[in-house]
Amino acid sequence: MSPDRSKAAKPARIRRMRTKGWRAGEAKIVDRSSRYGNPWRIKGSVLINPDDTTQNLPTPEAAREETSNRYRTWLDGHGPDTYTVGRKTFDRRRVLTGLPRLKGRDLACTCSLPRAGEPDHCHAGVLLDLAAQPERSTT
Repeated sequence: MSPDRSKAAKPARIRRMRTKGWRAGEAKIVDRSSRYGNPWRIKGSVLINPDDTTQNLPTPEAAREETSNRYRTWLDGHGPDTYTVGRKTFDRRRVLTGLPRLKGRDLACTCSLPRAGEPDHCHAGVLLDLAAQPERSTT
């Protein structure tokens, strides 16, 4: 189950589980099934671009970092507005107009949580940062 959090607590990323009985609670799901999903994927230390080309990186951590960096760069206006991956279309404009819905909320993604003191290389961390910026989270 999703942990109960006080409204005064800083929004955080939680791990979405696909096990029976797990619920997001008040958290907003932002994984690839949602409008906020990341069109870049990773498999081990391989980064998979939206066009299915791949890039081998030295470690899985490097792949996670590159994937979240590309997501941030895309939301900052670089590259096409949309990417189609399989039957799913990822639309930057839709993500950006949805930022106000994320402000102040915990975000749930299927990525593993980092260990204490490690950086969090997940696109949900990018969304938490952007939603907290007043100039980005208003429409």
